[in-house]
Amino acid sequence: MTASQIAAAVKHLKPRFLEGLAAPDVGLILTAATRHRFVANSVVVNQDTVASHLFLLLSGRARYFLMSPEGQKSLLLWLPPGEIFGGAAFLSTPQHYLVSTETVRDSSVLTWDRATIRGLAERYPRLVENTLLITFDYLVAYRAIHISMTTHSAQQRLARVLASLASGIGHKIPAGVELDVRNEELASEANVTPFTASRLLSQWHRQGLVIKTRGKIIVRSPEQLSLCQL
Repeated sequence: MTASQIAAAVKHLKPRFLEGLAAPDVGLILTAATRHRFVANSVVVNQDTVASHLFLLLSGRARYFLMSPEGQKSLLLWLPPGEIFGGAAFLSTPQHYLVSTETVRDSSVLTWDRATIRGLAERYPRLVENTLLITFDYLVAYRAIHISMTTHSAQQRLARVLASLASGIGHKIPAGVELDVRNEELASEANVTPFTASRLLSQWHRQGLVIKTRGKIIVRSPEQLSLCQL
């Protein structure tokens, strides 16, 4: 991918990270980045390692996950193209990544090392403001997750996860919104057992809310599915 192709891809994605910046400034910021490719299921960032780089997802899919001290993997937020990760690299005092990030599909990312992105932030303060807004959105999402985990039923939690994924990383097709996600992944994110996730998905399949296929789920109507959250 050439520099002009990267610029065109970023213009199409309209990353929140680059909002409010003039086109020439965006061009300079992109020029300072290095492009890397990762195959599906690659761990790009490991939790508890030094936050040395900031990443912008150009194509593919990624997600945050957390490993517990006991070695249990918990899935967190999913990342569509246009989102950044590794924001701890912005901080004035060197920090460690709080969570890991892995690719779900073959992916392409732009990376800035810590010194470079901090230098750009000094020159373009809007980068810091945009990152704070993105972080605020994460806090809003985690607040909703916490409320759901403590007050909602298994059906409500799974419906919330499906609706959230449909609006975030879903691919619109004639039959609805297609998701590349497995039952086990949905179960982990909704904090339910794989058996419960499978039972609820089968129930919604019979009701015509979703279509289950191998490794994919088609949400027929996110609006109707949202009623299951009530």
